[in-house]
Amino acid sequence: MAARRYASRHLDAIAIIKCVGGTQAFVLRAYSLQVLLIGLVGSAFGVLVGWGAQAALVELMSGLLSVTDLPAPRAAGAWVGVGTGLVMLAGFALPPLLPLRRVPPARVLRRDLDPPPLSAWFAYGIALAAVGTLLYLQTGDAKLTGWFGAGVVATGALLAGGAWVLLCALGGLRTRVGVAWRYGLANISRRRNESVVQIVAFGLGIMVLLVLALVRADLMEGWRQTVGEGTPNQFLINIQTHERSTVAAVFEGAGIEPPVLHPMVRARLTHLNDTPVDEIEFDSGRGRSFANREANLSWTAEPQVDNRIVAGSWWTEAQHGEPLVSVEVEAAERLSLAVGDTMTYDIAGESVVLTVSSLRTVDWDSFNPNFFLVLPPGALDGLPATWVGGAFVPRDERGVLLQLVRTLPTVTVIDIDAILDQVRSVVAQASRAVEFVFVFTLVAGIVVMLAAVNASRDERLRESALLRTFGAARGVVLRGLGAEFTALGALAGLLAAIGATGVGWVLAERVFESVYAPDPWVWLVGLGGGAFGVGLVGLLATRTVLQVPPLAVLRRT
Repeated sequence: MAARRYASRHLDAIAIIKCVGGTQAFVLRAYSLQVLLIGLVGSAFGVLVGWGAQAALVELMSGLLSVTDLPAPRAAGAWVGVGTGLVMLAGFALPPLLPLRRVPPARVLRRDLDPPPLSAWFAYGIALAAVGTLLYLQTGDAKLTGWFGAGVVATGALLAGGAWVLLCALGGLRTRVGVAWRYGLANISRRRNESVVQIVAFGLGIMVLLVLALVRADLMEGWRQTVGEGTPNQFLINIQTHERSTVAAVFEGAGIEPPVLHPMVRARLTHLNDTPVDEIEFDSGRGRSFANREANLSWTAEPQVDNRIVAGSWWTEAQHGEPLVSVEVEAAERLSLAVGDTMTYDIAGESVVLTVSSLRTVDWDSFNPNFFLVLPPGALDGLPATWVGGAFVPRDERGVLLQLVRTLPTVTVIDIDAILDQVRSVVAQASRAVEFVFVFTLVAGIVVMLAAVNASRDERLRESALLRTFGAARGVVLRGLGAEFTALGALAGLLAAIGATGVGWVLAERVFESVYAPDPWVWLVGLGGGAFGVGLVGLLATRTVLQVPPLAVLRRT
């Protein structure tokens, strides 16, 4: 939009240059050089802003980074910034400039003579080529670039479609509002394409900030609430068999429910269905990692309450002692296991062949000790085992843990509450850093608005002049402009709230596996923040329109 405005302002000057002998090649070189200089200055400014942003990010992440004095910026980073700016300039500013060389000299006499425009396919092709080039330089993989580019196009199309629907719905309000709002809504409808671009630009930035600032907090709070009262907050490991009674006695002496202990035997997988693990080609690196790491085997007569059998069947009392194993479903998928397959483990030099009798899901969020591999009682008799367990210890009774460690120095206590507090702190700091980065998205939206306002400046001047000539007060025109940008901001905020709610629902259902309750603050902040912010920026950008006397505008036209 800015390049089109730049080109349209120079049509008359180029026509004069043509009249005094300027060639098409001269015009193209002269204006390309001007744009190149603008691009170099702008890119250099961007490099400086990036350097300052790095320092700010280091300050925000000071609690996560052990090193606060980063190396001095290298020249390579500056060249990446400048190169990015020039590639984007060539992709988006060059198409509007190419027709300038074909401005007819007769335009000095007839100002309605414009150069023939470029083919839309050619113009958009250059823009897409520029974006694709930058994506490829970042990824270094043509396939990944293609998929990422397709995702960007699909996301843009989805947001643009939503913006278009919102604009169509807004049109029905024009007959139900006052003069100023009717004027503002009419402006949006007349410049529908530009309005869609602005709504998408601001909506994307607001949506990301809503997800990071509000939806993230709702998801963390929802996840925290899934952990009920009495959930184990201390994890005990490395308990020997003869120490179990001592552990129970220490807790009972403090008036605290003793932990339920579970046996654990260390083992290493050697064969799957009689095939050595080293000879198997797994479908993913996670499968290879799971096969190569040391496994923890446990046994129990009944499945835990947070386990659910999804294939096969649990063993009966008569099957106790048999070499059977129940496998967690994700582990089974990584190892390509099904009911009836066999797994061979090396346990302290002894080979044990286990048959998969069932597959089960595990609720790992319960914070109860759970295992990928569970056997029936008696299957591992005589093999070295330790015991683990989880206990809930109130914060004001943590002294029992100190007493336990003094009594049994070999027992290790893991404070889950401290770990979760640290995780929350890390997530909060990382989120602030990401929010800081995405402020640039909002700044980009502001730049888009300024470009759109500047591109329509001449049209807005004529509209304002005509309205004021026919008797409209300056305040009415100003309120109309405010209504236009306030409506644009409200639509962008509404689109952002819809997107943020959708992202929150997907994250809750697919990642956190919890129920997501939409937060009304997402909608209030999205609508209110968008309307106020965009409305204010729009008024500041168009205030000069009302400062030009109507007579001066009408004389020029």
